Amino acid sequence: MPFIRNAWYVAGWSRDFGDDLVALTITGQTLVMYRTSTGEVVALEDRCPHRQLPLSKGKRIGDTIQCGYHGMTFNGQGKCTRVPGQDNLPASAYVDAYAVHERHGIVWIWMGDPTLADTDTVFDLPEFSDPAWHAHQGEGLHIEANYLNVAENLVDPAHVSFVHPTTLGNASSENVPVHVSTQGKAIVAWRWIRDAPPIGFFQKFGGFSGNVDRWHYYYLHLPSTAVIDFGSADAALNLPEDDRNKGVRIFALHFVTPVTEDYTIDHWMHLRNTAVGDEAASGQMDAMFKIAFAEDKEILEACHAEEKRPQKRKPIRIAIDKGPNVYRKRIRDLVEAETTEDLGEPVAPTFIQHE
Repeated sequence: MPFIRNAWYVAGWSRDFGDDLVALTITGQTLVMYRTSTGEVVALEDRCPHRQLPLSKGKRIGDTIQCGYHGMTFNGQGKCTRVPGQDNLPASAYVDAYAVHERHGIVWIWMGDPTLADTDTVFDLPEFSDPAWHAHQGEGLHIEANYLNVAENLVDPAHVSFVHPTTLGNASSENVPVHVSTQGKAIVAWRWIRDAPPIGFFQKFGGFSGNVDRWHYYYLHLPSTAVIDFGSADAALNLPEDDRNKGVRIFALHFVTPVTEDYTIDHWMHLRNTAVGDEAASGQMDAMFKIAFAEDKEILEACHAEEKRPQKRKPIRIAIDKGPNVYRKRIRDLVEAETTEDLGEPVAPTFIQHE
C-alpha cells in the first residue's frame, strides 16, 4: 500500500541533529538533514540533480551543502547557489525542501505537499508542558516490518498478556473484555483489570505488593502516532476511570516512522506522573521498556516475514481485531484521497446515476 505523504512524521529527537549531515529515509524518500547556524533544522532531498549523488556524501559550506561530485551547492531552501565553472544557474538546478517543525525536543517532518503543512496539526499533549509530569525520551526501535503492522500493534491491548507476560502484562488479563471506540479522530481501545496482582513494571515502580486496579488505554492517531495510557492504583481505592491521575500513570508514546515498505523506526518515549525529575528512574524504566519492545520486535518481524511468503489461505480476523481493522480502512481512505483527484460535480453529464 502506498504511504500517506501529507502527514507529519518524526524524523528523530532534537539531539540527533547538529552540524553534521544526517542521511535518512522516510516513506521511501531519501533526505539529508542538518541544523543551520541559527539553530533551524533543514531537510532536503538527498540527491543532486546533476549526477544523482546523495548530497549527504558532500559537505557543509556554511549553511549550504556542496555536492561531493562536481561541487554544485544548495541552500536550506533547496535552491542552487553555485555551479562551479559557470555563472548561470539553471532553473532545474534545485532539490526539494521539506517542512520541518521542532517542539518538545522532537523533530517532525512533512513528507507531502508543502503548501498543506500546518504546524497546528503536529501531535501534542498538555502533559508535555505540565510540571507535574516528567518527559523522558527513549530511543528508536528499528523493526524489519511494515509500519502498518507496527502501528496496529499499538492499538491492541489483547496481545500484552501473551507477548509481555513479565513486564507489561500477566495472565489475569487474558479474558478481560477489550472496549473499542472508532467515533473520534483517534481509534481508542481500552480495558481495566480490577483487583488483580500488579504487573512486573508496577511491582518495581509503583511499589505495589497487594492487588491493584490497572488500566490500558490505547490511542492511535493517524497515520501512525500512538499513545498508551497505562497505570495502576491500589485496588482498595476503587478508582473511577476519570481519576487515573490519582494512581501511578504513564503515557508511553510511539512515533512510528515508515522508512520503506519493509522497514520501520518506532521512536519511543514516555511521560509519567511519578518519580518526577528522577533520571535514575528513567533509566530503570528504559531498561524494562527495552525488554518489552524487543518482544514486540521479534513478533512483528516474524509476522512480516511470513506475510512476504506465498499464502495458502486468507488470514482470519477475530473479535479483538476491531481497532486494527478500522485503522487499515482509514489508511486506505487517506491513501485514495491523496492519489486521486476529485474534479467535482460534472457539468451537463452524459452519465446518469440511479440510486
